[in-house]
Amino acid sequence: MCQSAVTPIRSLRRPRRGKKGTGTTISQDMIDIIEKSKLMFVATVNDDGAPNFSPKGSVRVLDDKHLIFADIASPHTIDNLRARPAIEINVVDFLSRRGYRFGGTAEVLDPTDPACTHIATWLRETNGDSVPCHHAVRIEETRAEELLSPAYTFQKSTEPELRHAWMSKYGLVQP
Repeated sequence: MCQSAVTPIRSLRRPRRGKKGTGTTISQDMIDIIEKSKLMFVATVNDDGAPNFSPKGSVRVLDDKHLIFADIASPHTIDNLRARPAIEINVVDFLSRRGYRFGGTAEVLDPTDPACTHIATWLRETNGDSVPCHHAVRIEETRAEELLSPAYTFQKSTEPELRHAWMSKYGLVQP
């Protein structure tokens, strides 16, 4: 089990939004979306080349070039990453209908690694002592693309309009 204190995230520079490229710096907007999103999806590659999608609730920003998540109950994802470290992560704020697709290379960290203790501490503080952290996965993020709902393009909706509409659809506010 990973143990240690959380190290604060250092200041991050803003990249060009919606651009592909290498060496992308994780922006404050990306951090905000990750922190708001409670469920993200990680894609890895199975032995037969088929995609494997795994829901994650522990994706966090480690620093301006790396994301991290805890291996709570994902032995298949871990096996895939040890054999083929390519990874994609989709993070979407379901109310604003926007987010980011991150791509990069993953590294499975053992429980003694400081980054593993960092995410394990966050996991315990967020979910209590009963949720395990078997490993951590550190992602060197090399690509980031903004994801936008077609409502922004075709309906010319604004983020506040979409947030209100989806909060109403989910029964979170009165229409």
